[in-house]
Amino acid sequence: MAEETSNNAATEQPIVINAQYTKDLSFEAPGAPMIFSKMQEEAPTMSVNVNVGANPIQGNTYETVLEIHAECKIKDEVAFILELEYAGVFTLNVPEEHLQPVLLIECPRLLFPFARNILADVSRDGGFPPLMLGPLDFAAMFQARLEEAEKAMAAGAGNGAGAAADAVTGTSAAAESAPEPDGTDEKADKKAAKKKS
Repeated sequence: MAEETSNNAATEQPIVINAQYTKDLSFEAPGAPMIFSKMQEEAPTMSVNVNVGANPIQGNTYETVLEIHAECKIKDEVAFILELEYAGVFTLNVPEEHLQPVLLIECPRLLFPFARNILADVSRDGGFPPLMLGPLDFAAMFQARLEEAEKAMAAGAGNGAGAAADAVTGTSAAAESAPEPDGTDEKADKKAAKKKS
């Protein structure tokens, strides 16, 4: 009886995490070892691009992928490039109208702490200070993507309408983050959004 009750409780949960995993991970330090002495003389600059995508698997089961591309430079020389695709498989028990926000806001919010830890570990293991990203506002990223889609639909552009349809169906959202000292500065990344379309 207790087992039956726990099974019902699990199926009634709005979000069930079935799995989470690293799909792709790449770290390059093209300027090593000379870049380490340059880091002693000048502070590096960091740019971080974040994309979120979702794919249906079967029924109410979906994959959400968090793609993070980080590039560290000293002046114009690349110190390191770090790319991560971290994904999760989720079973969603939510109404249809809430599906897109859950896939592109709540699911990446659950994945982000694990992806953040991987980025910090890999950059540290590569000989650099750990890349510590601050919290990301996935709701603002999602809202910016919707506004971009609405503008494209209003313009009625041929290719823009296709990109807008992709955004409305919930296939991706994008943002760029260039962390300030507290790591929370964010802005929309139109270049990455066009690349995804």
